[in-house]
Amino acid sequence: MTAKSRGYLYVLLAVTIFAGQDAFSKLLGEKYPPIMVVMVRFWAFALFVMVMAAMSPGGLKRAFVTRRPVLQAFRGVLLVGEVVVVVFALVTAGLAMSQAILQATPLIVTVLSVPLLGEKVGWRRGLAVLAGLFGVFVILDPLSVQFDLRLLVPLAAAFMYGFYSIATRAVSRDDSAMTSVLYAGVFGAIAATLVGPFYWTPIAPADWPAMIALCICGATSHYFLIKAYGLLTAVEVQPLTYLQLVFSGGVAVVFFGETVTVNMIVGAVIVVGAGLFTVWREHRVNLRSAR
Repeated sequence: MTAKSRGYLYVLLAVTIFAGQDAFSKLLGEKYPPIMVVMVRFWAFALFVMVMAAMSPGGLKRAFVTRRPVLQAFRGVLLVGEVVVVVFALVTAGLAMSQAILQATPLIVTVLSVPLLGEKVGWRRGLAVLAGLFGVFVILDPLSVQFDLRLLVPLAAAFMYGFYSIATRAVSRDDSAMTSVLYAGVFGAIAATLVGPFYWTPIAPADWPAMIALCICGATSHYFLIKAYGLLTAVEVQPLTYLQLVFSGGVAVVFFGETVTVNMIVGAVIVVGAGLFTVWREHRVNLRSAR
């Protein structure tokens, strides 16, 4: 198997596990406070990334060395907050709807990169962003008499992850990927632990398998994604990550009895198409700059 073939396999594994992670998050989020569920998940994630860092060249001590300590710590806090909002969105807005809206994140990152990173966005990507925002408008269907304000929760999560992605881009200029993952896991766990115990609810014995599965999914999905980015470029990885929308939609319908509406499908297609064009265009611009 070639390096690219292994990379694509890693992406598929990561995306499949992410869909399972969302399912377990929704299942547990319906029974326990989201912050508590996320806290336990981040305990496992922090342990996992510390083991990974310890096994990396230079060990744990080297992985903790960063030129942007404040921003790295802020990323961890922002990530855990975003995950809490996502779990709340899965419970309130539904798994299928939340995933459809979250696909707008690459477009949000493109918009935020202009004022926060000083990047330039040409008219082609600008039109793609407008098309993607129209797709989100179609998904939300705000003109419907049945419009639910709870649909704004996954949109808020998408914006939070957009800010997290911008912060990750900023630190990647100075720090390694291992350092960034380590800080996200450790400081995310610290932030969750400062709040989560106040919402602690005893976990029923029947729910422990789901909690353990969630922790395993959280660790292994990131592991496979890291492995994929080590073999593929972002423009090669991004198209396959949209399969999570399909997998999560299937899980939502089969296991949670959710309904996938026409406006969700049409809007998601527009958003995904705009996102793919944006990633491809950014890749072309970077290649041109490198030359």
